[in-house]
Amino acid sequence: MEKEPDKLKGINKVYREIGPYLGLGMQLALTVTIMVFVGFWLDEKFDTKPVLTVVFSLLGVFAGMYNFIKNAINSGKK
Repeated sequence: MEKEPDKLKGINKVYREIGPYLGLGMQLALTVTIMVFVGFWLDEKFDTKPVLTVVFSLLGVFAGMYNFIKNAINSGKK
């Protein structure tokens, strides 16, 4: 049977290895969400519904995916 400190060392090692990846999904979702709200706000301001919401939504998806892939590749190199 493993000792408690040995179990904790193993858990800590796992969290250190997966730590950089844990926030990537949330970061992607927040980028898209923020860009959708910016597009919606601009549509309300300039009365261009739904053009700017669609444009900023797509921009958010592309920017979020770019950032996600870039961070995943950089994390894999470390």
